[in-house]
Amino acid sequence: MGFWATTLIFLLAGVAASLFTLLCCNRGPSTNLFHLTLVTTAVICCWMMYAIVYLAQMKPLINPILSGE
Repeated sequence: MGFWATTLIFLLAGVAASLFTLLCCNRGPSTNLFHLTLVTTAVICCWMMYAIVYLAQMKPLINPILSGE
């Protein structure tokens, strides 16, 4: 999968998790804001971890040493 396709999947997962939080944990305006903040932060952190690992593979800092003849 490409980088942008997986980014779209993370975006859709974030929207789905936000809607799930709003529908299932509806306890008041300040609590809803807190839950949405937690969900948004979690999705962004997971996406950033994915993006860093994906982009680090494109230009590695240490090149492998090939044993050739």
